[in-house]
Amino acid sequence: MRPPLILAALALSLGLGTLAHADQKLPPDQQAKVEAMLRQEGFTKWDEIELDDGMIEVDDAIDASGKKFDLKLDPQSLAIVKRKAE
Repeated sequence: MRPPLILAALALSLGLGTLAHADQKLPPDQQAKVEAMLRQEGFTKWDEIELDDGMIEVDDAIDASGKKFDLKLDPQSLAIVKRKAE
């Protein structure tokens, strides 16, 4: 195998390995804590809650006024570190 092919194969295998670790489900106890925090912060509904790139991501969280947000939470403190309006 020539060096450029080896490098291409290595890059491809590293890229596929990274995809396998994205968007992981939370353990049930942590999921319950996140849901309790969301309710406490005034959110009434949400879609998915996942761990991605070391952050907890909440998709389509709807607040009491009906506004929709994507949220990123610190996995240790569960504080909202990013709020993006949809």
